[in-house]
Amino acid sequence: MIDTVSITRALLSVSDKTGLIPFARALREQNVELLSTGGTFRALQEAGIEVTEVSAHTGFPEMMDGRVKTLHPRIHGGLLARRDDHAQALRDHDIPPIDLLVVNLYPFEATVAAGKPFEDCVENIDIGGPAMIRSAAKNHDFVTVVVESADYETVMAELVLHRGQTTLATRRRLAAKAFARTAAYDTAISAWFAVQQGETMPERFALAGVLQQRMRYGENPHQEAALYRDGSRRPGVATARQLQGKELSYNNLADADAALELVAEFERPAVAIIKHANPCGVAEGMSIGAAYARALACDPVSAFGGIIAVNQELDAETAEEIAKLFAEVIVAPSISAEAQAVLATKKNLRVLATETLPDPAQPGLIVKAIAGGFLLQSRDTGRITLQSLKVVTKRAPTNAELADMLFAFRVAKHVKSNAIVYAKDGATVGIGAGQMSRVDSSRIAAWKAGEAAAAAKLAAPLTNGSVVASDAFFPFADGMIAAADAGATAIIQPGGSMRDAEVIAAADERGLAMVFTGIRHFRH
Repeated sequence: MIDTVSITRALLSVSDKTGLIPFARALREQNVELLSTGGTFRALQEAGIEVTEVSAHTGFPEMMDGRVKTLHPRIHGGLLARRDDHAQALRDHDIPPIDLLVVNLYPFEATVAAGKPFEDCVENIDIGGPAMIRSAAKNHDFVTVVVESADYETVMAELVLHRGQTTLATRRRLAAKAFARTAAYDTAISAWFAVQQGETMPERFALAGVLQQRMRYGENPHQEAALYRDGSRRPGVATARQLQGKELSYNNLADADAALELVAEFERPAVAIIKHANPCGVAEGMSIGAAYARALACDPVSAFGGIIAVNQELDAETAEEIAKLFAEVIVAPSISAEAQAVLATKKNLRVLATETLPDPAQPGLIVKAIAGGFLLQSRDTGRITLQSLKVVTKRAPTNAELADMLFAFRVAKHVKSNAIVYAKDGATVGIGAGQMSRVDSSRIAAWKAGEAAAAAKLAAPLTNGSVVASDAFFPFADGMIAAADAGATAIIQPGGSMRDAEVIAAADERGLAMVFTGIRHFRH
């Protein structure tokens, strides 16, 4: 197998012209003949670089508004021909070999992201570019293919080191990148077309992402991990700017995402403290500082080493309070300069600024891997309002209870099932998460509330006078009774159990108010 091959002829056709001119000049210094198309040809000419237009090379003009210019045997023959087996065919048909292809594609993704009309998006679907990239990448034994300007330096270093030649190892690496690029490009196009046709679950579904960060390990040290960006416009931790601290880990990012998505549910100043993807305290307040104090009070023990998210700018006063707690990550839309100065004293604390919050109502897809495939579902954008609640007990909830019900049910949406959330005055006072039995979740939440009350030296449990939210219906009355025994006065739950009547009767016996939402929030 051939290792190094010479580059004598290159075809350059790029939409993104970053670094193009210096790279082309360097190629000419290596006596590489340059071919080019359209805007790239004009840019090279204007820079005084000797270049031949593709139409002159093929003897066939660009046509159909530029849709057809490189789809020609003299181009693809030059890219696909094996220099050993196809030498005679190249001579017979007067096809000069092309040894280096430099192509980046029409900006389809950027056109879609800019919200351009359907016709503009279609016109930005590149045909000739992907065809050439695939031809060159397939023939990587003899052809070097470059799809990103970041690789210009690598290619030039090879040419200098190996006297005008590239190595097989480099060509294979660049070919792999080239195929990944065309795959991602086609994925973006197919996903966009599916949306245009209203297909939420298309017959074929593909994923694509761009590597943003390699991590030291995944959930555990023996697992590999990396962060990829998917090109969507949804703001979050994947697009956040890290202001300080150690490198983010897999678990840091997963928990920070859970925290940010949770606080984004609230319009008033809100804080969420997350541990292992579950909230250990969530609260609203008149200010971020007030919300933080109330969120921490829910479970100060579990909050140690947690992830803290706020839904408004983090101020210096709140930063000083947070700095008293050992936390792994703080994530906020913005952080004041004074707050940054405070947090800078905690050098290992990771601080992220997202600029804005994810929209809880924005549609999207969630992928979960399983053996032999993956599950695909739409994002849980369900939200309840006062108007959507159905009072099912003899006693109707008070206005204060209704406000806490809405708050608690929004929190329950972000707690692993089975989820039970006690809340009072816009703050969680007990959270039970991830239990196999709903009654166990209810009891654990009440127990943790009791522990927090004891730590704060309070005379009564925090759950006294609270409301309780359940992410799914109570299959039996026991879970609801456990909540009543803990001091809850009102219950919000989806309803829909075969034993709803039994649960309602038990609530009436205890003078509780209960509402049904008609929507559940399982989270696995």
